[in-house]
Amino acid sequence: MDQCRAAPEEGTDTINRQAVLCHRVLRTLQDTAQKSQILTVETWESLLLFLLAINEILLAPPIVKDDVGDQLCERVLSVLFEVWLLACSRCFPSPSLWKTFQESCSAWRHRIALVEQWNRVNLVLTAKLLEFTYGPAFPEMKIADEDAQLVPEGMTNDGIAQAWIRFLKILGAPTDLCSPQVISCTPQFIQAVHSGGEIKSNVFRASGGLGGLGLGAALGVVGSGSSSTIGQAGSAVGNNGGGGGVGGGAATNVGAGSGSIGTSTGSTSGANVGVSNSSFGFAYDVGIPAAAQERAAEAKRRPSSMIMDNRKGSLSQPPSLSEVNDVAPGLTIDKYESGKAEALGALCRIFCAKKTGEEILPVYLARFYMALHQGLKTNENRECMETLASILYNSSDLFRIDLEGIQVLLPSFIGALELILPEKELKMRSHNVVINKIELRRAAINVLLSLLALPLHFQALPIRDLMGGPNDRSITFIHLKPRLINILMNALQVETDPQNTHMLLGGLHLCVQDSVTFEEVENCPETMHAMHLTAESSNLLSSDALECKRAVKWICDYICYQCSRPPPAHVKDLHSTIVAAFQCTSAWLMNHPYLLQDKECLTIVLEVVELGISGSKSVGKPGEPVKYKGEKELKPASMRVRDAAENMLTMILEQIDYFPNECGKQSLSSLLDEVVLAKHSNTSGEHVGELPQEQAIKKFKYFVTENSTVLALFEEPLGNDQDPQPTVTILIRGPFGRHAWTMQLRHLSRSKSGTKYHAPNPGRPVPMNDIMMRQEVEYKYFPDSVDRIPPCIVDYSIPTLDSAEQKIGNQSTKELARLLEDQLVYEKLSWAETECSVDGLGHAQEASPPSVCHEFQAARLFLSHFGFLTIGQNNVGGQKVDGSAPLLTTLDTSKVEFCQDLKMLDKMSPRSCDTIHVFYVKAGQSNEAEIIGNMDPENLASIDRHFWKMLYTIGCPVTVQEHAGWTGFIGSSWKIPRDTASHNNEPLSKGNGAPEEWQLNGEKRVLYWADISSEMAIVVPNRNNKADVCLEDAVDGGNCCPSTTYERSVSEIQPRSSSVSSNQSSRQYSLDSESARFGSMSKSADPIPPVRRRTGASKPNTLYTAPTAKILLVWLESFEDHLTFPIDDLLHYTRAGYSAQHGPIASINASECFIIYLHALSSSLLRVKLQGPVGRMNFAIPLIDGMVVSKRVIGSLIRQTACNMAKRKRLDNDAYQPPHVRRRIKIQEMMQKYKKDLTEPEMLADLFKSSI
Repeated sequence: MDQCRAAPEEGTDTINRQAVLCHRVLRTLQDTAQKSQILTVETWESLLLFLLAINEILLAPPIVKDDVGDQLCERVLSVLFEVWLLACSRCFPSPSLWKTFQESCSAWRHRIALVEQWNRVNLVLTAKLLEFTYGPAFPEMKIADEDAQLVPEGMTNDGIAQAWIRFLKILGAPTDLCSPQVISCTPQFIQAVHSGGEIKSNVFRASGGLGGLGLGAALGVVGSGSSSTIGQAGSAVGNNGGGGGVGGGAATNVGAGSGSIGTSTGSTSGANVGVSNSSFGFAYDVGIPAAAQERAAEAKRRPSSMIMDNRKGSLSQPPSLSEVNDVAPGLTIDKYESGKAEALGALCRIFCAKKTGEEILPVYLARFYMALHQGLKTNENRECMETLASILYNSSDLFRIDLEGIQVLLPSFIGALELILPEKELKMRSHNVVINKIELRRAAINVLLSLLALPLHFQALPIRDLMGGPNDRSITFIHLKPRLINILMNALQVETDPQNTHMLLGGLHLCVQDSVTFEEVENCPETMHAMHLTAESSNLLSSDALECKRAVKWICDYICYQCSRPPPAHVKDLHSTIVAAFQCTSAWLMNHPYLLQDKECLTIVLEVVELGISGSKSVGKPGEPVKYKGEKELKPASMRVRDAAENMLTMILEQIDYFPNECGKQSLSSLLDEVVLAKHSNTSGEHVGELPQEQAIKKFKYFVTENSTVLALFEEPLGNDQDPQPTVTILIRGPFGRHAWTMQLRHLSRSKSGTKYHAPNPGRPVPMNDIMMRQEVEYKYFPDSVDRIPPCIVDYSIPTLDSAEQKIGNQSTKELARLLEDQLVYEKLSWAETECSVDGLGHAQEASPPSVCHEFQAARLFLSHFGFLTIGQNNVGGQKVDGSAPLLTTLDTSKVEFCQDLKMLDKMSPRSCDTIHVFYVKAGQSNEAEIIGNMDPENLASIDRHFWKMLYTIGCPVTVQEHAGWTGFIGSSWKIPRDTASHNNEPLSKGNGAPEEWQLNGEKRVLYWADISSEMAIVVPNRNNKADVCLEDAVDGGNCCPSTTYERSVSEIQPRSSSVSSNQSSRQYSLDSESARFGSMSKSADPIPPVRRRTGASKPNTLYTAPTAKILLVWLESFEDHLTFPIDDLLHYTRAGYSAQHGPIASINASECFIIYLHALSSSLLRVKLQGPVGRMNFAIPLIDGMVVSKRVIGSLIRQTACNMAKRKRLDNDAYQPPHVRRRIKIQEMMQKYKKDLTEPEMLADLFKSSI
């Protein structure tokens, strides 16, 4: 090697031959180190010293172009670093070797290849260190495949940690790379300077050439050519909320030096800052790995920035911001832009690693803010600087972590966002920068979401100019709101990425909701003290009638377009989108019922409903004939689409402008059942006590009509009815709930009936005693004029009775004549006897009205009048001739199981139900016992009062015993409250009462919210909620049972007639059974009509409409505790009360849970973190991961997000059945189980029998 260095003037061929020889030597040394298993400690040390000597000879002198050192530079360095790593695995080098290694590298720092190899090795070691230090939950650091093999497989975690910290400091202070005076102070450089002018110019080229490399080389942006890459693996890790250790590796010791870029601070003092700053302690905490629990404890005990300098006896302070350090003339802005960008990005990641409650010296924050202020400046050409992009990539958490005074950067960040988000085509100042624009926009949106709540929160609070000065000008937070709204709206107009659009929509919802709530609070200040009043969310939909009508029309047109797409496009995702569009239309109509008063809007909506149910519209394109209902072939896009259309049709007919009904939001069904009606019947005129349901059912007659509705007919009048009219009370149990109606057969309306007079003596006149003579009268059947008309032959064609008797005389006619003669005798005797009796007409007597009739067979009257009974129309118990179900089927109520099945049907809510389980985590708590113990009575007083206020904005408190809706538990839900007099009538807690009133675990109280389509219970579990086996709530969508009924596009169809006459009575009902609906399908039709594919029995695996998603709400006092939240242990406290009788239920694991973490910032705002299954289901809005929101809107946002999470879970599940479909299947099952196979005469005769 010495000979190679001694003859630099030799020819190129000689140098190439020498280089080839050196390559062989290096390859031999590398193979020996990798394959040999007998190397001793002395041999390893000799090998490493030999490699150090080779590198020293070739690399220490200044760079001479095309010499052997220039050609072998990268090769000898890579062999040295790789063999050194191999030695760390097999025989860890001694401290003296490490010292020699470090001193040697300091003499090679003018070689760019050294920085590249150092960066390469440090990145690999950092990735390995993060993997075993923070576990798999920490974001993975992306490493190139060829570099991933640098670390030997057998290297221990302790060896990796020790090698990492030593390799990290092998180059000394990275800021020295920007100082040619420092890196050129080596004996080889001094010798070269004194050797002559040609070499002197090479010296400056060798040392000053690193100016283009800058800090970016040391921080991992060195690559081919002069281009750099922003926003790859490092930024992805830095954007994560738990990126506390991302500053490790190259970025750890470099961040302090960034002051020299933004504020021209000296490099030596900057390095001292790096040691004292709390965020740099990461490099020393992970030097020796420990168990998982010890690592968590060490993370909390990392060094603070408020440490004492023993040499000075005072708090360590960085140099003044005004200090200026000389910069080499060769360092122009275009040469160190990449290094500056990466340094600022590293600084952002380091400060974003601040933990809850951790203190940082204000002077460090001031220096940091000054650096960001300089890096966020924009030019007049509206070009994106590399530094600005790097700051946005790595500063998503800056406004979420309670950095003191961070608001002074708000105008600077808004200016940067105005440059990035509204632009469709982003212009970069340097064309050599490789940037992922979608990721950059996503990072900018993350920053925007953390700023949206600030204007209305701080309002008139001024923001001082960071630069100060005599003309110091300030603006207020509220003045920045229009700029933020403009950024949001303009970004939505140009955004093309789905995930970014989703985040922007969540931010838009937050702005609107916050503004509406703010105005309501301003207008009604007393609502701030009424905690539960905000549980009713404001109507955020537009109040402009024309705009609402236009929005509904757009959604309907969208449904029509999606349904008309060709068959290959009809996949599950398309049908899920159509179902969601129907739900959206329902929401608009519920909030704006006046739209149905508009004839055009009503026509559009009903046409879409018709399209969803039948697959086509009756009124087609202009010129096409109208298709009537009986003539259409039912071919909906899918069963899910048909179910959604039926649901919207029922909502239009029953709920719009009527919800909530007299029962309140807790129930869409009537709170009357057989027991209540039997108790209030007035048959005997006396009070009847409450009967058991088994006995009450016997008073009713049960029928099933249209294969989907159970009719329970009660013929006894109720106690509040004084009129003895034919009365029937009907309980109608259909797919959409239970309804009670009372009907009377009246000849006059109630207004015309008046008061009836039932006096015993009406005061009739005295009868006349004159006995009138009875005259014998001969009755004639024809007038006398007939006899005067001469008869003709035709008149004799019909013989007279006498002539017929004479002609056909037989024993029968003689017997008939004898009977007539006897009857005449009896009648004369009876008449004579009556004339002589007291009751005869000749005697005075008083006429009295008949007694009032109290018993009517009203059931058959109702069935007949409403078209259920038509003699001769084949109302038999079996199928009709056309194969459809009978119009009316009688049920047998004498079976024991009938009452239980009826109870189960009533337990099936027509709405979907969801539950939010709430946990409170104090700082440092990480196990089940501590977290659940927070709800113990003695610990309730220590819980943050804002936690209780937040809960009461999600739902309203209800008493479980008096509640008829969902309570979070099967056993206490969907019941009819019987007698509330004996229950506790104390007023419900408003969140500030005694500790026993804060118990919301579902035993006595729970928080509740409901709308037209869903119910939600908010439960705060305590120790009493623990279950031995954690059961999954998503039972109505599970695929663990082979008898599940679910949706597909094609399936087996029971044999049906190919056509049905249009005048069949069954065609006049829109909510028909599956068998009747598809009776008119043509087998050759395209596409094939969808039906429900049945993989077994028709009933679902469980009949209760149970929650489909496990949703947890966690309040964190310390944000970092979300990393150690024991999800699996706490799932045992979230059971809903299922048992084996409810069907097979599979267990749920932590990865399937949706978790909403809330952390209160010092500014009284709340930081949101979302955690859930990976996929589209976690795209639920309005809450977005990382969003900062106000406390006045958090309840509404949590509720809406939880509802949307559950809806997405249901839409994504093939096996999910809507509640009304489950009820319909249960009714069909009951009909098959309890129907009476009666003929038509037998069924009519059965109606005349009394119920009991």
